[in-house]
Amino acid sequence: MEEVYKLYVGGISYDSSEEALKEAFAQAGTVNSAVIITDKETGRSRGFGFVEMSSDEELQKAIEMWDGKELDGRKLTVSKARPPQEKKEW
Repeated sequence: MEEVYKLYVGGISYDSSEEALKEAFAQAGTVNSAVIITDKETGRSRGFGFVEMSSDEELQKAIEMWDGKELDGRKLTVSKARPPQEKKEW
């Protein structure tokens, strides 16, 4: 299975676009994809997203470059994304 270098990005401004996110993280290396999660009903940004880098080195550089820094007036939280967790059945 191919390694995925995915970052969780929190604190994204509601005014930020996926293109702006991609451009910002491209400063750290090759961005394979940048997605801002939106509310299914309103289509409005939920303030977080995911950026996929092309290598572990670029992923680490992006964390160092952007964690705690501002983009579009909001302070970002950047960390390695964890795999989605299984929903617990009660």
